[in-house]
Amino acid sequence: MIPGFDRITAWWHQREREQRFRNEFARLAGMGTSTRSRFTMRWEDVKPCFGDDTAATGFDRHYVYHPAWAARIIKRIAPAEHIDISSSLHFCSMLSAFIPVRFYDYRPADLRLSDLSSAAADLMRLPFANNSVPSLSCMHTVEHVGLGRYGDPLDYDGDLKAIAELKRVVSPGGHLLFVAPTGKPRLIFNAHRIYAYEQVVDAFSGFELKEFALVPDDPVDGGLVQNASRELADRQNYGCGCYWFIKRNAT
Repeated sequence: MIPGFDRITAWWHQREREQRFRNEFARLAGMGTSTRSRFTMRWEDVKPCFGDDTAATGFDRHYVYHPAWAARIIKRIAPAEHIDISSSLHFCSMLSAFIPVRFYDYRPADLRLSDLSSAAADLMRLPFANNSVPSLSCMHTVEHVGLGRYGDPLDYDGDLKAIAELKRVVSPGGHLLFVAPTGKPRLIFNAHRIYAYEQVVDAFSGFELKEFALVPDDPVDGGLVQNASRELADRQNYGCGCYWFIKRNAT
């Protein structure tokens, strides 16, 4: 291998892309002169977008599949109102078209839509009474608590304290949709934690696991795998575990 060959090759491909971009700009600008020009088209306004001309549309598998999973369950549950703690804003805003949603986040979002409220809340001290919330979600959130990434205090067990709060506020017979990275357990500071399947299930003692779905690392294993096995979950490096829990009635 010639020293620096990869760097030279990358430079050459970049130069080809830039030249093709210039040529295409000139061609398109020329087309605008054949009829009445509708837009100004200046080189000063160019915004090159390289790499978007792919054969298929790529997407973030975690953040497309898990809100779709949750929305389908909430449709089945059909609650009068749903409360969400720090999940995807896209999920909450779309869900509010069908069900009133109250969204809470450590850093409140200035999101204004009908049937959607947005307010500040600390997952360590949720502003709800014990056993008072029949429909609750907290998705791709708890794995960050206590790592300081979003301005929260450092706390090694912050995730467990947050889970305890979620468990506290769900009403008996109520539903909790919980999503977290699932696979080989480890803490990747300061991004997130990854949990073993059994760690999540054990953390929600007093709850029945109604359904477990998984977005595996490899699309060959499926997109959203319904009723995924523990064995499949444990083989993942950074899978997306989707847990539908129901709080057991007190005996």
